[in-house]
Order: sequence, then C-alpha cells, then structure tokens
Amino acid sequence: MADQPAQTTVFRAALRREKIAARQALPEEMHALASAHTLAHLSQMLKPRAPGVIAFCWPVRAEVDCRPLMLDLIRAGWQAAMPMVTTPAAPMEFRAWTPDAPMTTDPFGIPVPQTTHCVTPAVVLLPLVAADPTGYRLGYGGGYFDRTLAVSVPRPLTIGVGFELAIVPDIHPEPHDIPLDIIVTETGVRLMRSTDTSGLSISSV
Repeated sequence: MADQPAQTTVFRAALRREKIAARQALPEEMHALASAHTLAHLSQMLKPRAPGVIAFCWPVRAEVDCRPLMLDLIRAGWQAAMPMVTTPAAPMEFRAWTPDAPMTTDPFGIPVPQTTHCVTPAVVLLPLVAADPTGYRLGYGGGYFDRTLAVSVPRPLTIGVGFELAIVPDIHPEPHDIPLDIIVTETGVRLMRSTDTSGLSISSV
C-alpha cells in the first residue's frame, strides 16, 4: 500500500511518545528497583566475558543508568566508551570514558566525554524506548545506532537495555533497522538470535 510508510511513521512516533511517558511515570522506588535488577542481569552476563571495550549511553529521559555497572566493569579490567554524534545523519564515533573524564555535550545536549580518543567497542549497550520479540529496537528516531552498526567491522555485540514495559509485540521495523543480539530488562535476559555468546553467562527469561 502506498500509504504504508506513512502509517508506520505515525505508529512509531505514537509508540515512542507512549513508552517514554510510561518510563518517566514510573514511581521512583519502582524505577530504582527495576534498574537494579536490570544491572544485576547485565553484570551476571558480562562479567564472565574477557574484558574489552564496552560502550554505553549517558542516561536521559528516565533510562536505566548504566554508570554503576561501568564502574564495576572498569575495576574488572574493562574499558568504557560513549557514542558521540559528530556529523548529522552519519555514523557515530565512540569516545573513551572514565568516571573522572571531563564532559561536554553533543548536538542533542547529551553528556559525552570531552576527548578525541576514540575506541572500537566489542559490546554496545543500547537504551530501549521499545523493542519487540524479534530484537528490533525503537529509539529516539535519529537512526544513529543503525547507521553506526551498519558500517561497524567487526560488528559489536549489541545489547538492548531497558524496562519490561518497553517490550511490545511489534515495533513495525523499517528497512534500515538492525535487530539487537540480546535484550536485558528487570525480568532477565532475552537472546534474540544465533550469535557468538562465548564467555557470556546467558539465562533467558
């Protein structure tokens, strides 16, 4: 149908608004408890893996705050990084992050490390606005992660991180969408597809 792309755009925009509002409406205690469970599942899964470079996002709009996990992983020998938008509608770069790193903001006002030291992550944690059982993720609509993953060689292990309220039957993926390898929420770990999970502790929901 000729109007199908327009219908998909309208559906995804409405879903995005609904899920962000639902996440922001979580009571503080419930948000904290769900975040703690999510981070515990991530930690249990990642810590058996040999240390490498892991990328994560600074939390915005009531996302799961992954910084406590990053501190634990850094102490275990990992190196952390954060994605940085440098050019509109282009792949992102990953800048090294430490707890005491000087910070600046990207074009969207999100805190990022104030450094030119870029690294290549082996694991990328992607915040979820919504996701479906096949691993497709709905973000904020810029397409930056999809563009970045499409040109990443080797492709990193992608882990969607969010709350169970983000899981929906179908996000109506578009041709450019790249599915996740794993999704982690407060309820546990979902392995989305056949991928190299050697060194990971996986116990699916």
